[in-house]
Amino acid sequence: MRIVFMGTPDFSVPVLDALVDAGHDICAVYSQPPRPAGRGKKDRASPVQSRAEALGLSVRHPVSLKTEDALADFQNLNADIAVVVAYGLILPRSILDAPTHGCLNIHASLLPRWRGAAPIHRAIMAGDAQTGVCIMQMEAGLDTGPVLLRKDTEINAGETTGELHDRLSDMGAAAIVEAIANLANLIPTPQPEDGVTYASKIDKAEARVDWSKSAVEVANLINGLSPFPGAWSDAEGERIKFLQASPVAKDIPAGQIRATSEGLCVGTGDGAVNIRDLQRAGKKPANARDVLLGWTPPETFT
Repeated sequence: MRIVFMGTPDFSVPVLDALVDAGHDICAVYSQPPRPAGRGKKDRASPVQSRAEALGLSVRHPVSLKTEDALADFQNLNADIAVVVAYGLILPRSILDAPTHGCLNIHASLLPRWRGAAPIHRAIMAGDAQTGVCIMQMEAGLDTGPVLLRKDTEINAGETTGELHDRLSDMGAAAIVEAIANLANLIPTPQPEDGVTYASKIDKAEARVDWSKSAVEVANLINGLSPFPGAWSDAEGERIKFLQASPVAKDIPAGQIRATSEGLCVGTGDGAVNIRDLQRAGKKPANARDVLLGWTPPETFT
């Protein structure tokens, strides 16, 4: 098929590669404009733009798709279909209707659960046992369109958002190739009214650990916010980020720290959590056991 691909972050790159490997004609790639990044704050192309250029594909990054020029440029591509995955702009109805077969979106949840911006983070933070990807026919609402294909997977014990992100990206890539190959036979299934939840964008204010909560809640927060923005706590004026944790059956007062052979154990309101990976201020992420070789933590995190 003649495809317009629309995506921006790392999550979208395997999808672009899969469509190219499947032999589709990628007539244009749309991505967010380069933005200042790094210490020098120089403009940096998105991961999708960088990969598309390496593949020799034409890249466009309009600031808006609502202008007459943007619509004309899109319509003139004469695309059979558009594939959208974590693009970052709302598509107006005129864009949604332009390709012959409309626009398909890859969404990293089992819709209607976790519509919105941060479905992977929210699934882990909520302690969901299962998630997946949906191939959805896009419409004007926020992730409200009918689902053409869904693939589910278990969320592993202790799995972080970073780890699940990579698995779902690969699942989405395989699913969109399957969906396009079988497009004529897929029946759009409307999303049910029941079970709708919204995955709002992560607010950095959520990232500070409240040790009075249960061990399960604390571990879900830590794993759900890893690697970004990273759940954190204060250790005598130093911000420590926690990057992987598991609940353990130990009776330790909330916030109190115990160094163990397995890493760093911290008490919660109900049990404790074992911290496998963490990051001290100004340091690289590391295994907690290695960090403890050169650091004596305080008695309590606050």
